Amino acid sequence: MIITAPLIILMCIVFVLMFLFVRTIDKRKWLVVLVSLVLTPIVYFYALYPMINIFSSYHHQKYFSSQLWKEKPALRYELSDDMMTSELLIGQTKSEVNALLGTYEWLSWDDEKKAHDTNRWNYSLGIEPGAFNTQKECVEIIFDNDKVIALNLYKEDIKFDAEN
Repeated sequence: MIITAPLIILMCIVFVLMFLFVRTIDKRKWLVVLVSLVLTPIVYFYALYPMINIFSSYHHQKYFSSQLWKEKPALRYELSDDMMTSELLIGQTKSEVNALLGTYEWLSWDDEKKAHDTNRWNYSLGIEPGAFNTQKECVEIIFDNDKVIALNLYKEDIKFDAEN
């Protein structure tokens, strides 16, 4: 565990709250301090810390790796930021993108042609962890003359098999 300023501040706040709570139960100061010292880490790591993780939208970022992309499709959102900022795919051919990312998961629909557009490949990035998250992230790779010209991130509602 890395001791940081926010950790110490939150632990102090939890200690003060525990101290005030335990003081309502018993007036002996030595007992109040002892019980507060014992309960503070327990309350912090089993109540406050999990709540922070549930409601915050922080997730780990990883450098792009073709192997991780293919092996762990549910965690692609961790790789997507590096892929977008490094512009790794810009200028790549369809065969090079296929070698890096694997076969596309679906093609975008072209209303003018009334058919799937083979120049717009889509991949799911997975579901970012967090409470109340009802959308999954996706990336659309746009080709022109067999070369990647743009990447578009977008969100899509999560649909389960039981839904129509």
